[in-house]
Amino acid sequence: MPALQQMDDNTYLMDLGDDENRFDLDWIAACNQALDRLEATNSPRALITVASGKCWSTGLNLDWIGANPALLNDLMIATHRLFARVLSLPVLTIAAIQGHAFAAGAMLALAHDFRVMRGDRGYFCLPEVDLHLPFSPGMTALITARLPRPVVHEAMTTGRRYGGDHAATAGLVHMATTEDGLLPAATDLARSMGGKDAKTLGTIKARLFADALDVLTDDAANTL
Repeated sequence: MPALQQMDDNTYLMDLGDDENRFDLDWIAACNQALDRLEATNSPRALITVASGKCWSTGLNLDWIGANPALLNDLMIATHRLFARVLSLPVLTIAAIQGHAFAAGAMLALAHDFRVMRGDRGYFCLPEVDLHLPFSPGMTALITARLPRPVVHEAMTTGRRYGGDHAATAGLVHMATTEDGLLPAATDLARSMGGKDAKTLGTIKARLFADALDVLTDDAANTL
């Protein structure tokens, strides 16, 4: 389950886990508990979201959905609200992607301010077109708010799997690095830019992403 730990006075890690880190209601609740702890701190701060193993996150837990069909819309609402929360967090956020980031997992990464990815292993992918699953209005709003339009078109309509180096070239992530260099690169970003005033940063993000946040928090628009 996701958990928060403090690296130093200003930098925190949220560890998503060591498996596929798929979204279900308990997993999202654990993310929110970690973010509650982060927002309760008083110092200027940055958040680095990490994982271990082959995957950073592969998105919605289809097995859980199959076992809990009556809770699907609850999961959709919680997922979109998690995206909105990360997108508007009053801290610098960095996704350190060591493995696969697929579907809602890739969208969670896009909700971060910056993304650093291992260059030689793992894929960044929005595969919904191949799964016959149109993107929700909230998902579309998030992706289009965070990426250049030509990249949005290619990623959403082709389901292309981008390796880390290609993801950096396309602008899906800000930097590709080695496995050993991943956390140091994210930490350097956090320490160089993570001391911003929380109230000011939160207001800037809320205004910058106002349109996307309105759609992400429209529960009726994002349920099936």
